[in-house]
Amino acid sequence: MSILSMNLLIGTVCFTIAFVFASLVEYWMHRLMHKSPRIGERHRDHHRRNEGQGVLWEFRDYVRGTAIVMLPMFFVSIAAGVGWTLGGVVYAAFSSYAHQLQHENPTKCFWMKMPVHYVHHKYGMWHHNFGLAVDWWDHVFGTYKAVDWLTEEEQSQPERNYLQLRWW
Repeated sequence: MSILSMNLLIGTVCFTIAFVFASLVEYWMHRLMHKSPRIGERHRDHHRRNEGQGVLWEFRDYVRGTAIVMLPMFFVSIAAGVGWTLGGVVYAAFSSYAHQLQHENPTKCFWMKMPVHYVHHKYGMWHHNFGLAVDWWDHVFGTYKAVDWLTEEEQSQPERNYLQLRWW
């Protein structure tokens, strides 16, 4: 195997692990925000307003909060560092978009059977459905709670495409 092939493999593996790890960290941070009065203060305001900040502002917060976790992999190798950092940044972008989409147009979240973050807000679920972009960890840790979420309210919304949402 050539050095280029090996570096591509290392980068791809690190990207994948970072993407999945970022989703796990996001899940547990969201749960922590519901438990800790100090950590969750801003989050409680988010629940009161029931709106996202906009994709770019969400992205800024996600990357700022995880930047320190991205750097150590560069001590392993450049390929590992690049893959790990890209995995984290791509997940942050995906999660920022998914979070805003669930607040504004939850029927477009085709990758989940039920848009868990939307349901989390709509039904005031303080102990269930903590995922923002994915529902994997809610299933793994037993916090997934299925509800009949697609009501007249969602079905009567005007048709919008995947990009018609608040970006900033």
